[in-house]
Amino acid sequence: MNAVLTVLLLVACLAASFLVPTYGPPAVVLCLLLGLIGGVAIWRFDRENEFLVRLFVGAIVTRIFVATLIVFYGLEKFFGGDSDTYDFYGWALGLSWHGRALYGTYVEQFNYRGGSGWGMLYVVAVIYELVGRNNFAVQLFNAVLGAATAIIVYRIAEHLFDNKRVARIAGIFVAFYPSMVLWSSQALKDGPIVFLLVIAMFCTLKIGEKFSVKYMVLLLASVLCVLTLRFYIFYMVTAAIVGAFVIGMRSFSAKSFTRQFIVVILMGLAMTYLGITRYASRQYEAFGDLKVVQRSRLDAARSAGSGFAADVDVSTTQGALAAIPIGVFYLMFAPLPWQFTSVRSMITLPEMIVWWGCFPLLILGLWFTIKHRLRRVSPILLFTTLLTLGYSIFQGNVGTAYRQRAQLLVFYFIFVAVGMVLFKERREDKKRKREEAKAAGMPERIIPPMRAPRDFGVKPTFQAASPAVTSEKR
Repeated sequence: MNAVLTVLLLVACLAASFLVPTYGPPAVVLCLLLGLIGGVAIWRFDRENEFLVRLFVGAIVTRIFVATLIVFYGLEKFFGGDSDTYDFYGWALGLSWHGRALYGTYVEQFNYRGGSGWGMLYVVAVIYELVGRNNFAVQLFNAVLGAATAIIVYRIAEHLFDNKRVARIAGIFVAFYPSMVLWSSQALKDGPIVFLLVIAMFCTLKIGEKFSVKYMVLLLASVLCVLTLRFYIFYMVTAAIVGAFVIGMRSFSAKSFTRQFIVVILMGLAMTYLGITRYASRQYEAFGDLKVVQRSRLDAARSAGSGFAADVDVSTTQGALAAIPIGVFYLMFAPLPWQFTSVRSMITLPEMIVWWGCFPLLILGLWFTIKHRLRRVSPILLFTTLLTLGYSIFQGNVGTAYRQRAQLLVFYFIFVAVGMVLFKERREDKKRKREEAKAAGMPERIIPPMRAPRDFGVKPTFQAASPAVTSEKR
């Protein structure tokens, strides 16, 4: 397997360098350097390093191939025209650092118009400082972040459920699911946003277990970076983190209460000292009005062929609440079968079939989590709930809903993995009981145990046997 991955990585790098000769070599060098740093970190600091290094390399290889195809066939605008915006303004920002004041005015205009994602300009500008104006390098930078996201999701799942099956399945989903690959293979802000969100949640879980200055600094940094990329997600992730610490992720004690109180106070002081609360308030005043949300949603809903529920009015609280059911439905399941009317939508069909099939497992996994791990997983549940409700209100376009769903899938796949393991282990339990009954000469009609999987660390609760079985035992 290691040899195969090495060959695939070599082929991917050569293909990128050959098919994109102008921008490929420096972009590949940057990608390999970042990938090497990530691979060494995984190998040195993780207990299951061999599997995770393979997963990391496989995810990078997949994204290099996809990024190369996008550039080679000129599909940047087809999948996401935002990359051109970040390319130009990031390049202008870099020139302004070298005394080109005129280009600095372009960046000011971007910010003045409420340019969402101004932090992405700095990412692009820094990369251009290293390798020159090279949008392909930004794509491969995001590819490394996308691969690293799968590793962090693995760690989150393992931390929450103490189950390697769940962790592996969740990590594989994030590493190779088509939309997760697609949005982290382009020069868009989606990849960094998802990466920062999983970093924030992982740090929250670690601090909830034991206070650490390292994780506290990393948590604050990731949340503040989210603010520079998509400000409304900052509100939701901050609310989820604070709410989780208020509720408590562990059993109550004086020590846990003190830790949670200190974390909340530190977050508030840090954001106040850095002026984040003032900046966030200005953003909220400009974009938080439901009338502004309605205008944005209506524009998206009127898009030819991909809008939905254009007659919904979310400019009032009552209207916003009424829009949630249909919004959640489209956010979860779009594009729907009758909406596969274009090439753009048809290429999503294979992954949508997989997602529709996984949805019952998602429900099963959520049921188990709420029943057995509610406090522990509270930050993720709070964040995904808030973001799901938020997007259901102001998304009115199938394509946008499909794109934004990646920010939720990265956490939903953890619950899908839980559902898969529950389903698989219950089948194994039924098979084992039948074999034991057959070996003991007992009737095969035995009520199977209804319990949590063996490795989840939850005390099993067996269902009582039927009278027939009891009398047979006697």
